[in-house]
Amino acid sequence: MFFRNKRILIIGGTGTIGKSIAKLLLKQEPEVIRILSRDEYKQFELQDELQGNARLSYLIGDVRDYDRVLAAMEDIDYVFHTAAMKHVSFCEYNPFEAVLTNIVGTHNVIQAAKQQKVSKVVFTSTDKAISPTNNYGATKLSAEKLISSAVTSGGSSQTVFCTVRFGNVMGSRGSVIPLFVKQAREGRAITVTDLSMTRFMMTLEQATRLTVQSLQLAKGGETFILKMPVIRLKDLAEVVAEEAPKKYGVRPSTVKILEIGLKPGEKRYEELMTHEESLSAYELKDVYIVPSPYAAPQSYREASRPKPGTYSSEGEIPLTKEQVKKLASEQNLI
Repeated sequence: MFFRNKRILIIGGTGTIGKSIAKLLLKQEPEVIRILSRDEYKQFELQDELQGNARLSYLIGDVRDYDRVLAAMEDIDYVFHTAAMKHVSFCEYNPFEAVLTNIVGTHNVIQAAKQQKVSKVVFTSTDKAISPTNNYGATKLSAEKLISSAVTSGGSSQTVFCTVRFGNVMGSRGSVIPLFVKQAREGRAITVTDLSMTRFMMTLEQATRLTVQSLQLAKGGETFILKMPVIRLKDLAEVVAEEAPKKYGVRPSTVKILEIGLKPGEKRYEELMTHEESLSAYELKDVYIVPSPYAAPQSYREASRPKPGTYSSEGEIPLTKEQVKKLASEQNLI
């Protein structure tokens, strides 16, 4: 197994993705998994959930603090960097805080990994980094550039860096589904910013496996993008409005769908990659791979070239409402 007897650091390890990665990697018998995050209570909850697993160690610290990140990476083989400010509206109203966490924090990870001679680092990004209209996407775009250019920034380090670009992870903290369900359980209107909005959606298991697989495949500076289905928010809201009352004993007539208008920085659709990226990208069965423009040319077994384009959620055929309902049921999201 790839991670057997390896030493792993998960930055932001108490978040939805970080926790899921930790649980998956524990099955591969690593020597140790260090969890670095700011929130001691979330660490306490994770420790309790995993029943004090001896392979896990918990470090309080902030990705903004270079010295703490450097210390956390001592003798580490692989790093998963999942810490971020992620809420669009909070990044809009606290723009420099988002810069400090998402850009400066990622720079700290890169420098510390080189200093500690870490083997590989994977950074988790977002489709909002493509043609960004909000500060969250802009900071993630900058962080992606830092990762893809890390190979050129000098020094004797052989550390391999790569990025994973996510869509919306269904059911993760801050995703729209838990909000819809909470509103329906309380008999309130489900608030949708724009009923025509479309989003790329992925399950937590898909996001986790893509991140781990990408670290294994990475050769230097790539961005890995999962092929994801598109969901209309209108369909998602209607599924929650229909199914949540049955489960929670709420009168269906009390659960309306209310369109409230786009928030500052929000887009009606998302894109997976730029047209320029698609010209150099590779395509595997489940993922697109965008190589770093700064790294030496690489080849990937069984890879082909994708059709040029931005792969916009507005231009893709969305799942049907019945498919959305089936997916929500399979993932136990309602």
